[in-house]
Order: sequence, then structure tokens, then C-alpha cells
Amino acid sequence: MKSISCFLGTFLFLLAFNNFGQVKNIGTPNLKNYKRTEYKGGTQNWSIDQDKNGNIYFANNSGLIQFDGSTWRRYSLPNNTAIRSLKIDDSGRIFVGGNNEFGYFNAGDKGDLKYYSLSKLISPKDAKDINLIWRIHVFKGEVIFQSFTKALFYKNNNNKVRVLNAPRKFQFSFVVKNRLYFQDKVLGILEYKNQKLYSLKGTKVLNDKEIWAMFPLPDNKILLATLEKGLFVYDFNSITEWNNEANSFIKKNTSLGGAIIKNKFIVLNSVLNGVIICDLNGHIIQHLNRQKGLQNNTILTSFVDNKNNLWLGLDNGITFINENSPFTYFDYSYNIGTVYASVLHQNKLYVATNQGLFYHHWNTPFSDEPFNRVEGTIAQAWNIQVINNVLVCSSNSGALVIENNKVSKILDTRGYFGLKQIPRHPEYAIGEHYNGFSIFKIGSDSAEFINQVQGFDETTSTFEVELDNDYVWFRKSPYLYQMELSDDLKKFESIKRHTRISLVNKGIESLQLINDKVYFQTKNHFYRFSNDQGDFFEDRKMSSLFKNIPLINTVIQDSKGNLWYSFNQSLGVLEKSDNEKYIRKEEPFSNLTGNLVNSYISINRIDSKNIFIGLTDGLTHYDATIPNTFITKPAVFIESFSFPGDTIITGNLKTIDKLFNLSYSDNRVKFTFSSPVFENQENVTYSYKLEPFEDTWRSWSPVAIKEYTNLREGNYTMKLRARNSFGIVSEIDQVKFTISPPWYRHFLAYISYLLLISLVIYVISNRIKLKIRKNKYYETIEQRRLYLEKESKIRQEQHELEKEIEKLKNDKLQIKILAKDKELVNNSLQVVKKNKTLNTIISKLKDIDTSILDDATKSEFNKLHKSIVKEVNTDKSWKDLEKHIKNVHFDFLKRLKEKYPTISPRELDLSTYLLMNMSTKEIAEIMNISNGGVELARYRLRKKLGLNKKENLIGFLMSI
Repeated sequence: MKSISCFLGTFLFLLAFNNFGQVKNIGTPNLKNYKRTEYKGGTQNWSIDQDKNGNIYFANNSGLIQFDGSTWRRYSLPNNTAIRSLKIDDSGRIFVGGNNEFGYFNAGDKGDLKYYSLSKLISPKDAKDINLIWRIHVFKGEVIFQSFTKALFYKNNNNKVRVLNAPRKFQFSFVVKNRLYFQDKVLGILEYKNQKLYSLKGTKVLNDKEIWAMFPLPDNKILLATLEKGLFVYDFNSITEWNNEANSFIKKNTSLGGAIIKNKFIVLNSVLNGVIICDLNGHIIQHLNRQKGLQNNTILTSFVDNKNNLWLGLDNGITFINENSPFTYFDYSYNIGTVYASVLHQNKLYVATNQGLFYHHWNTPFSDEPFNRVEGTIAQAWNIQVINNVLVCSSNSGALVIENNKVSKILDTRGYFGLKQIPRHPEYAIGEHYNGFSIFKIGSDSAEFINQVQGFDETTSTFEVELDNDYVWFRKSPYLYQMELSDDLKKFESIKRHTRISLVNKGIESLQLINDKVYFQTKNHFYRFSNDQGDFFEDRKMSSLFKNIPLINTVIQDSKGNLWYSFNQSLGVLEKSDNEKYIRKEEPFSNLTGNLVNSYISINRIDSKNIFIGLTDGLTHYDATIPNTFITKPAVFIESFSFPGDTIITGNLKTIDKLFNLSYSDNRVKFTFSSPVFENQENVTYSYKLEPFEDTWRSWSPVAIKEYTNLREGNYTMKLRARNSFGIVSEIDQVKFTISPPWYRHFLAYISYLLLISLVIYVISNRIKLKIRKNKYYETIEQRRLYLEKESKIRQEQHELEKEIEKLKNDKLQIKILAKDKELVNNSLQVVKKNKTLNTIISKLKDIDTSILDDATKSEFNKLHKSIVKEVNTDKSWKDLEKHIKNVHFDFLKRLKEKYPTISPRELDLSTYLLMNMSTKEIAEIMNISNGGVELARYRLRKKLGLNKKENLIGFLMSI
């Protein structure tokens, strides 16, 4: 009954192995080395653990190292000693131990880790000889710090430390299957139960050996890993040596402990030769050392994270190993470079590379050794194929037959890209070389070159060739050649060049052989050629398979019928199920993006567990039977939130629902992001948006930092999401914060503004009312003044009007006087003329001789003469004329006199006569001077007035 129970337990145990965890025994897993220059710490890393957020912690010579996928942080102990051990409990506290110091780090209010010492909780006597804390365990509600001299038990609920002294001297301690063990140098292995130590039977035989690790084995056994003496199995009765290849390796290279992967695989650290992973039978599945990519061969500690990936703490550096992946790699450490093709033949895996053809024995299990070069292949090998059981390599050196790991025959020295069997001639193959095509005859035991195919000599390094029953199809962008071979295979009887295969979908992207039929593809639409119609037609069933797939450029069908396709330098597959349906897979291959060999996609499917894919830097092995449990949704954190003068490490806070309040002077904020995704970390991208500052998510970017400046006051929410290398998007992480307005836009400021405005309104209102009253008073006074002024003005106007009326009357009278004066002047002039006439008559009467007259006539003559003389002498018209002329032209004479004070009265008279437009003769008569005297007077007047010869005297006088 007991044996049945043990068998059932073992069966369930092994069943669990198959469901969880996977370590591949072929190739090398993807690994990443972190140097001291990256994590900025000391050399040796002694212990590793992980918190609930996925952050990794290292006990380092320079202190505690934290890594969140983006940023490394270092925290020191108060005495700046090295940290040799660490353990994280469920609450997130990071317990650490150093030299005479132990305690824990915990996140403060702002997320920065703060150290809390527990060594002060023990007595000074116990504190003297603590020495180095080598192990820390969380066991049954207590945290146990173990040094060589004592074990210190800390309970958080009472914040006390209980001391357990070593019976003799402790070596190390271990927790296995919820049981706590100590190794004592004298008493052997001790189990701790009920606060006491109990010696285990048969364990003293190891007193001279340092046990560095204990692992659970089936059948209630424990595997003990010692430093220099190898591996032992303890069944709680006796200890026996574990005789297997893992033990041989440890004996040779010594052990520094290890880890266990899902109770299925054991990781064993070595001092001299890296790390091995073995199964529970001690068979080495994987061996990683400096030659395989590790930066150091001394492994101080190993740790399996929450995704079953492996971390190594090295003597100098840190290494991450992506164990939880269906992919492993053959790179430069296996002597291979860029891979163009691979094939399995006669229990050997052949790989065509840029450095020649290489092979590796196909053993079960696969031996971990480099590939060997096929003798005679040093040039670039484009293809390796098995045709009629003959292995043919197409290389830069020609078409080569490979036998017994060397070139047995050179079929043709021209460079070849590959061969294709001719459908109607199965023993013949057509090979495309650098200048056309050749025919080869390949039988089951022989191969030979037949002839060059005449009629086509195109040269290219990027092309595709497929054959059907009727034609050789050759694609060289942008053309598709349809060539018909002659029956004797010596020439192409016809060659037709196509520039399109569809009127709707332009271009010819690829041609491929699927289910022994040649398909032509453009924009994910697949066409075939109809001989009957002489044209291309679309295979809608095939096109529908690629309807929702990104635009492809290559399709390859493997031995099972799966359809592999490349797009955007990435790879995908439509896996064919038993019911003839296809299942699309792209996510597992996203890690290969950018590493595929463009135009030479190589897929070699041996079986579901062994699929080889060519890469630019080697060969990858893919196990399709491993479930996609490694593809998980990533976590993302706003790692830090900083602003001038302060930084909040939100990634360490247990919750960030808190609303952060920032002053307006801190309106420049910066965020850093992290996603504890360590596999293909360089392909992790972030997208974010700051609401309400941004309405849409920013495009995906690997940059893990963002800064905003000059933000206005208000409530903000920073939202972040991450996308891993498989294209899986995380949940949203967010931080809320408020920026207070500046003091002049603060709520209290607005209240002050309101009160101030109210006060100003009140004061202004009162002043306005007072002003209105004053204005009314002054308005009444002003109206009274205006009334009086108006009344005075009316009186003044009335007085002025009366004066004006009086003036008008005077002016009217003066006008009448002037009119009379003008009339008198005219009359006087007539009288003057009359006097002139009478003087003429008197002059003529004097000339009459009166002696001849009789007395009576003479008497009458004298009377007449006296009468005329009297009339002339008694006439005062001239004086009246002068008076009237002066009256009429008084204003003119006044202006002339004011303007020219030196002018004489005689010249004033002359000016008046000239103004009256009198002739020289008239002026001469009036002024009783000669005509020459008048001209002389005019000349003198012009001179006194300052006129030149060209100026008109009369016009000048009229302008005055």
C-alpha cells in the first residue's frame, strides 16, 4: 500500500513537471549580461529575490541593488558594508543581512526605500559576534537571520528579535518543503521545530563538508550540494552519493548552491565552469558558461523568477537567462554565422551559412557541442538540399555533393543558389546559378551535371523559382517569367514575361509551391495560372487564409503543411490542425523580428518539437509543443514622478491612489516608466497620455521618460501602458496630481479680489453719490450763473444791437454822404471842364482886336469878357473837388499814409488821381502842372513806393 502511494505521488509529481516549466536540452537560451557599469554596484552578487511588482533585488558588495526593468537603484546599509543575503516577505519588506548588521528596507511615504535596523533590538552582548548574515528565511510568521554564530528570529507583530545561538557553529541554513534545517559543524544537519534544534540521523558524515544548497527530490528525499565533495542524497536515514553526470561536473568544478525550477529542474552553480541545469535524475540538460555567453564562470547565486526565468549572481556581474521560452539559439559560440538553409540528413543537421556548410550530429539527447565545418566548403553556402537521397549544397563555389562530412564531387564550378526537381523528370533537377539555369541528373547513388539551359541568362541575387508540370516560373522584380523547357531539357522553347497577375491588385510579391501547386501572391491575394484560359485566376480559399494578416512577402510550406509567412521582418505561421483548419500564430515569433534573413527565410521542420529557423546571427530552435504560457500580459508602473525639488518613487508604493498636490512653481513634472519584463527587454514600448492635457494616446516608443513643462493649474491624470515583445498590452497604471494655481489665481485670492472689488464698488458708489449731490449743487449754481450770464448777454446783445442799429444808420447816412460826395466830384469835374472851356474862350477873346469894333459892340464885348472872367474867378469848384475827393478816398489815403509815412500831400493827391484812373492831361490840368511834370511826379511816387519798372503803379495802388 505504501509503494502504491509512493508511485501515485511520483506520478502526480511528474505530471506537474510536464505542466509547469521547461528547460530545453538543445541550443542556448537567450541571455543578457548586466555589467557593473550598468547597475553601478560592486562585483559580487550573493543573493537575489523578487517582489510582487516583479522588481528584482540583489545582495551586492556595495549594498542593495534594485532593478525594475528600466532603472537600477542602489541602497546602502548604515555601516556601508556588503549585503550577503536578502529575502522579501509578503508585505513587501526587503530583509537584508550584512556584517554585524541586519534589518529591512521599506518604502517611505514618497516610495524611496528606507532602511530600518533590527540589530539594535538585541542585547549588546549578542550584537558583538553576529558576524556575517549568510541566510535569511521567512518561516512560519518569522523572519530568520542566520550567521555562523547564531540565528535571529524576528516577529513583526511585536517588533522583537529572539536569539538562538549555534550549538557549535552554523554553516548554512535551508527551508525545504516548509521545514527549516541548519548545518552545524559538529552536530550535522539540525531541524528547527518548536523553537528547538533536533539532530537528523546520519548527517554527521557531512561535518567536514560545506552544504551550500538543499533541494527536494521525489520519495521524500533531499539533494545536498556541497562545496567541493559533490552531490549527496539524504532519505532521513542515511546519506549516499548521487552518482550521475551532474555530480561529476560539481566534483570537478565545485558548487556554490543553486535553485530549483518548478520542482522539475535543478540549477547548480559552480565556481569554475558556469552553471548547469539537470533533471531530477542528474542528467545535465543545459550547461552555460563563459564560452556560451556568460560574462563570468563563477556563479555565487541563482534565482528563478515569477516567470520561471533564471537570474545568476556572478562573481562579477549579473546575468538573466530566458529559460521559459520555446526558443533556444545556436550562435557564434557554435561556430555558425548567418543561416540561409538547414536540413537533416543521415542523422546529421546541416546548416548553410555565409561562412560555408556546417554539420552537427543529431543525437538524443542533443549533445552540447559546436557545429563542424564540412570539409571543402569555405565559401558562402546559399542552400543545402536532399534530392533523391543525395545531399547537394549550392554555394558560391558551385554545386557540391556532400558525403561523409566532406565535398565528394563538384557538379559545376559556377555559383548556385539552389536546385529544384523537375516534376515530369524526377531524376533531373534544374539549378539556378549566377547566369541562368543548368540541368543535373541526380539518382539515388549518383549525381552529374548535364547541360546549361539555353535562352535565358538573367543574373540576380534576389529571385524566386518554382516549377509545375508545364513551366519554370522565375520572379525577378518587377517581372514574372513563364518559361517552357524543351523535352530534351536543353533550352527554353518559350519565354513570356508578365508584369501583372491581376487587374485589381498590382505587382507580384512572391511565388511559392503549396500542395505541389505554384501560387503567385500579391497583397495577400493568391493566384494560379490556368493553361486552358491562358491567364491567372485567384484562389479565393487560399486568399481567405491571409485575409486578416499583415501584408506578407514570403510563404513557405513545411513538411506538415503549416504555412510560414514573413511580414515586416517578422514571422508567423498558420498551423494546420488535424481537421484541416489553420491556427494563426505570430506572438511567439515576435522576438525574432529584425533577426530573420530577408529574402532567404529558412524553415526546417523535423517534427513538432524540433523546428529550425535561420537567423542573421545563427540558428534558432523552436519547440512548438511548449505551451504559450510564457506569453503573459506585462505589468507596467509609473516608476517615478518628479518635479522641482522632490521625487516620488511610485513604483515602490503599495498603492498610488493618493492625489499629489503641487504648487504652481512645480508645474514642470517628469515621469519615468518601468515594466519588469526582462525577456527581450529592448522590445518593450510605452504609450501614455496626460489627461486633460492630451486627448489621445502617444505612439508606442521604447523611451521610458516623459517631461511636461509649464502646465496650468488643474487636476491631471497621467496614464501609462506598456507593450511587450509579443505585442501584448498591459493594464493601465496612473498617477493623479493637482497643480495649485499661482497665488494671484488661488481661490482665496479670488475671494480677496471679490472683497476688494466690493469695497472699491462701495467706495466708488459713495463717492459717486457724493459727487452727484455736489454736482447737483454746482449745477444749480451754474444754472443760476448761466441764467444771469444769459440775461446779461441778452442785455449786452440788445445794447450791441442798438449800437449796431445806430451804426447802420450812421453807415447808411455816411453812404449817402459818400454818394453825394461822389456826385459832387463828378459835378466838380464838369465845372472844371467848363472853366477850362471858359478860360479857352477868354484866351481867344483876348486875341480879338477890339479896335475894329464899334463902341456898342465893343461895350458888349467887354461886358461879355468881364462876365466870363467873373464866372471863372468866382467859381470854387476846384476847392470843393479836392475836399470831396479826400472825403471819398479817405480810407485809401489813410492806409497809404500809414504804410508810407514819408509820402507828401502832393503825392497823396497824385495817388488819388491815379486811383481814379485819370489821364495825365487831366491830372496836369487839375494839379496845374505840365504833362512832363505829371510824369516826373509819377516817377518820384514809384520810387518812394519801392516799385520796379515792371510793376504797375495803378494796380499797386488799387491793392492797398
